[in-house]
Amino acid sequence: MVGKEKFLVLHLGDPVQHNPEIYNRFSSEFLVIRPSDAERQRPQFMQALKEKRWGNFDAIFRPFWNTGGEMGRWDSELVPLLPPSVKVFASAGAGYDWADVDILASRGIVYCNGAAASSEAVADMAIFHILSVFRNLTWSHLAARSCDPEQWIEAHKYATLTARNPRGHSLGIVGLGSIGYLIASKAYHGFGMKIHYHDVVRKAAEQEAALEATFFDSFDALLGEVDCVLIAIPYFGKKIIDAEKLRKFKKGSRFVNIARGALVDEEALVEALNAGHVLAAGLDVHEHEPHVHPELAKMRNVTLTCHNAGGALDTIIGFERLAMENIEGLLLRGKALTPVNMHLIGKTI
Repeated sequence: MVGKEKFLVLHLGDPVQHNPEIYNRFSSEFLVIRPSDAERQRPQFMQALKEKRWGNFDAIFRPFWNTGGEMGRWDSELVPLLPPSVKVFASAGAGYDWADVDILASRGIVYCNGAAASSEAVADMAIFHILSVFRNLTWSHLAARSCDPEQWIEAHKYATLTARNPRGHSLGIVGLGSIGYLIASKAYHGFGMKIHYHDVVRKAAEQEAALEATFFDSFDALLGEVDCVLIAIPYFGKKIIDAEKLRKFKKGSRFVNIARGALVDEEALVEALNAGHVLAAGLDVHEHEPHVHPELAKMRNVTLTCHNAGGALDTIIGFERLAMENIEGLLLRGKALTPVNMHLIGKTI
């Protein structure tokens, strides 16, 4: 930068591990400050901000989803302590339920996530869960791992009677963003599923035509029509699947959640599964993570994974790279690559 010092970047979490060449460039462009593990604990972190220990930094850089978040939720208690110099917060991860992006926007801070880096992995995990709930794979999986011949024979004979091929069945996607659309594409082209969707914004006609997708402006109408409901939206502070919504599901349909566990009332889901109204469920995310609902864990028609949908090494590499490139884009060129809350800021940074 001509006539002034380099921008200051506050690096939260582990050192960069997978993109050394990009980091060499990044660290030559900016002055990077990395707080210690102790300084990242919420009380210590907030105290450091009050003391202006790191000066008037310009960007917050969190390249890993599993470190750098020790200070907890970025809310109305924490965000106002940031110096007014902060322009961008670039973080790993596809979701942002831990950060109040509206509060960040009110301070002129552009929040950028890494959803683009995780889309492929999340979509693949969604396909795994779709296959599992249609073919009832958990029953077979658990029986094989039991090493019990009787369980093996039972699954071998009878799991088949509950299994269906996905082809020709309808998949109802709630949220046809970049990840939702990729899931739809894989399900349509790979398995011949019929694509229905509900979203606040309808896709362009050519995008719908590419998948022969049907748009439902009514959420309830979608739930009552499709053979499998899949949730692919961010968490906005409220549940969208509760007892009332589950009653609107088509009887004998299936349910998959690769979005956020807090979107679903798991007690109500247990009741719907026990009643047979929902035939099977696949959950990568859980309402009270890292705790899994004990009743869901007992059910052989429920597939459970540990919030691993985006958890591929390819994703981690992409998160790290994208976080750096978002900061470079906004601070050096005036435009972030994957802003989440730009529409809330209402001005050019």
